[in-house]
Amino acid sequence: MELLLGIKQNIRSIGLKLNHGFLKCNRDGGVDNHMEMGKKLLAAGQLADALSHFHAAVDRDPNNYMAYYRRATVFLAMGKSKSALPDLSRVIELKPDFTSARLQRGNLLLKQGKLDEAESDFKKVLKSNPTNKEEMEAQSQLTKSDEIQRLVALAHSSFSNQDYMTAAAQLDTVIETCVWDVTSREMRAECFIQMGEMGKAISDLKAASKLKSDNTPAFYKLSTIYYNLGDHEMSLNEVRECLKLDPDHKQCYSHYKQVKKLNKQIQSAEELIQEQRYEEAVSKYEGVMKTEPNVHHFSHLAKERICHALSQASRAVSVCSEVLQSDPENVNVLKDRAEAYIQEEQYEDAIRDFETAAKHSENDRQIKEGMERAQRLLKQSRKKDYYKILGVKRTAQKKEIIKAYRKLAQQWHPDNFQDPAEKKKAEQKFIDIAQAKEVLTDPEMRTKFDHGEDPMDPESQQGHHHPFQGGFHGFQGFNPFGSGPFNFKFGFN
Repeated sequence: MELLLGIKQNIRSIGLKLNHGFLKCNRDGGVDNHMEMGKKLLAAGQLADALSHFHAAVDRDPNNYMAYYRRATVFLAMGKSKSALPDLSRVIELKPDFTSARLQRGNLLLKQGKLDEAESDFKKVLKSNPTNKEEMEAQSQLTKSDEIQRLVALAHSSFSNQDYMTAAAQLDTVIETCVWDVTSREMRAECFIQMGEMGKAISDLKAASKLKSDNTPAFYKLSTIYYNLGDHEMSLNEVRECLKLDPDHKQCYSHYKQVKKLNKQIQSAEELIQEQRYEEAVSKYEGVMKTEPNVHHFSHLAKERICHALSQASRAVSVCSEVLQSDPENVNVLKDRAEAYIQEEQYEDAIRDFETAAKHSENDRQIKEGMERAQRLLKQSRKKDYYKILGVKRTAQKKEIIKAYRKLAQQWHPDNFQDPAEKKKAEQKFIDIAQAKEVLTDPEMRTKFDHGEDPMDPESQQGHHHPFQGGFHGFQGFNPFGSGPFNFKFGFN
């Protein structure tokens, strides 16, 4: 069994070597062999292999017009018209009466918008001895070329008269035929820019940058369009393409420095927001407005993000309102201003902003949760507000809370009052102050309170005991304000 397997492997190896030798022989063979193999591979759709054989044929016989023609055919099949055109020109140079090659070249020239050269080829086809099919095609293309010439002239006239809409419509028809015409696409792009249709202008300029090598003006214009649209990242990408082609391009280099600086500022500001360093982020975005004061999109973006940062730092209402004056349906800014209103304890205003935002973004989870929280806080504010009791803001740190508590506890300690009515009022005040300190210095209890739940409310706690329930008599069974050996001593700690 092993012997049989070994024999089969040897036979397979010999077959592979013979096949390799056959192919090598063909590749190293004469022009006719390469032409024949190329035709077979082309018919089989193996374009890359066919191309290699036609390359070999051209190398071995630079005057073989059929080798150039076959290679041009493969280039066209591969969508490489730029490579096909020189080969077709070489065919015509070697054999001027090769009508088929001239007709194909005329069609390529027409697609490139080289109308005079295309017309010359079509006219020469008609003067030669074409087949009926070639004659009909040449006559049809010549008529089309004449019409394109007329439309191009009209488009230039319309453009000169600043009738950009008409010029764009005329160029639409031109480009339907002259799909690789860089000049027409660049002119149409300028029409779109003047009409404010920047997306269409970008599409034409991108095509122009690919159709024409070293097209630095197209990349520069693309970069400036993206910049004016507020897309600093795409602007940076396009201007870099310009500088790859020409590192010393003055306009591109100057623009690159501006975009790079702005891009760095925006990225830094966003990183600061992620790190919750809101005041520094605000400063960075104020720098963005100084770097680019003239492009509305960047100043608008800066104000929007400043609004967001300040909403986290509790002083955003005025900035957010400024953004909403020019962009009243901006959902993100509405949410940020609502959050700022919550920080300022203006719950009804927060609810209104969330309601407006919900009209433009019905399924936004943040809006729904924010609305519910604002409604709970509004309801809570009509009861007991621990922040107000201590006279601190909702953003107050633990140190601020303890400081306020100590000051108020000293002020309202019942021992400071002799009149029974005033003493009773002070006892209640003191309990409220102590409750506020208890809630706001305990992270878990404070979180509950911030979400609209009072940890000291027996109803919301569903009967759970807490130290202040039932007034001062809840202190471990003794009166904190009583006399005797258990006399309460306030430690202010």
